[in-house]
Order: sequence, then C-alpha cells, then structure tokens
Amino acid sequence: MATIPVEKELLEDLLNSKIQLITQRINNILDKWEFKTKDSFLKAASNGSIEEAEMDAISLTNLIDRKEDLMKYKVKWSFAE
Repeated sequence: MATIPVEKELLEDLLNSKIQLITQRINNILDKWEFKTKDSFLKAASNGSIEEAEMDAISLTNLIDRKEDLMKYKVKWSFAE
C-alpha cells in the first residue's frame, strides 16, 4: 500500500463525507421497508417476516460493517496528532 502525505482536515472531511453517505444509504433501506432500527429490520428479514428483503439485508449488513470500519479509522486518527 502506498503512503502519501495529506492534510488532516482534508482526510477528516473525506472520512466524514463517506460516513454520511453510508448513513444515508442505511436510512434509505430502513425507510423503504418502514423500519426504525437496523436490528429490527435484520431480525425481520432473517426470520422471513418480510419477503423479498434478503438483498437489502445483505446490503445493510455490508454498509454497517463498512461504517464501523470507517469509524474505527476516525477514532484512531483523532488521537494520532
């Protein structure tokens, strides 16, 4: 992996923007299925309470994982000064 110098403010802005986009996509999935929380949607999708939700449940799980990874970077980089 290549390393390049970048201003901390730019990196934070890019990271925050990516997290915001992922959050919007998560909310779009929840709104589509009329759920308030990701846990309730994933539970309903996994037990078959809602049909045709499998692809959105997979997408939601991937988005949640990606957001958590980015949040870890954000926390890690906020302490590296």
